[in-house]
Amino acid sequence: MEKEQIKAIGMLSGGLDSRLAVRLIQHQGIEVTALHFGTGFSITDRNRQVGRTEKPSAYYEPLAAGADLGVPVEVIDVSHEYINVVLNPRHGYGSGMNPCVDCRIFLLQQAKAYMEEVGAHFVFTGEVLGQRPKSQKRDQLRIVERESGLAGFLLRPLSAKLLPVTIPEQKGWVDREQLLAISGRGRKEQIALAERFDIGDYPQPSGGCCWLIDRTFSRRLRDFLDHYPKEMVTPERMALLGVGRHFRLDEQTKVIVGRDEGENDYLARVGADHWQFTTIDHPGPIALALDLLTPALIEQVAGVVASYSDGKHESQIRVGVRRNTDVQTLTVAPLSRDAIAKMRI
Repeated sequence: MEKEQIKAIGMLSGGLDSRLAVRLIQHQGIEVTALHFGTGFSITDRNRQVGRTEKPSAYYEPLAAGADLGVPVEVIDVSHEYINVVLNPRHGYGSGMNPCVDCRIFLLQQAKAYMEEVGAHFVFTGEVLGQRPKSQKRDQLRIVERESGLAGFLLRPLSAKLLPVTIPEQKGWVDREQLLAISGRGRKEQIALAERFDIGDYPQPSGGCCWLIDRTFSRRLRDFLDHYPKEMVTPERMALLGVGRHFRLDEQTKVIVGRDEGENDYLARVGADHWQFTTIDHPGPIALALDLLTPALIEQVAGVVASYSDGKHESQIRVGVRRNTDVQTLTVAPLSRDAIAKMRI
């Protein structure tokens, strides 16, 4: 079989390692299609939703990477299916609520299905042996390869010479001598390769773009699971966990308060069916209460909103309260920051 006919599926996150992996495979004359999966737990997605992006036209960083590399990128939404991975990880969590090994297995299972659908020959990733302690140790790489169903057909070009020979190498689809032997958490070799391959404007490593490794998000998710049944875990509710300040007033009541204009706009858009609070006479945040409220709790939420408004130093300010067509105005005293701190999730 001529090498020009070989097709490979690459996992493209947008980071430097996955870009380098694509370049290494491209340079062997192999046709590459890149995949990026939307899990619903992406910081990039949140930033786009609340307007925190310098490149609004780039829906995902991987799309920009694909354009730079000259490869097509298929973006596949797996957010609903991915929830089960988060809630029931067979291999446990990392430092937060991140099911890294199960995540890799799940996403590579999707890549395998896509490979078979389009008639590609193998899948490759930008993983580096020993770079991430939760999912890239040698044993973990073997587990992921086996349980994803890609045994023998999963290539890691950056560390290939340190790993067993794969079927693409055995069959001569890929020249092993042109692959690399990078390991560990250092970045010098990758940066040098980026210059050689003329890859620029790549994001700097910062622990990834997954909310599930974030300590604050993890606390909020654990709080959600402590107070609501798992059936209520949806991509829409998970997106709210990444926005605003979160407060638990009691076992049944939670409030989200916007921190800036982008978050306020987002909460206003998605909060039509919830209680909404905002100050009337002073600039201030929008807050959503996600549960049924008693009159006492309504006043308490209004006090929280007042304390984050420009009228926080006044003795009394007016707060508008809306739920569907029910609209009312309360005059309340802003709560003290000490009182608010006790409710913060």
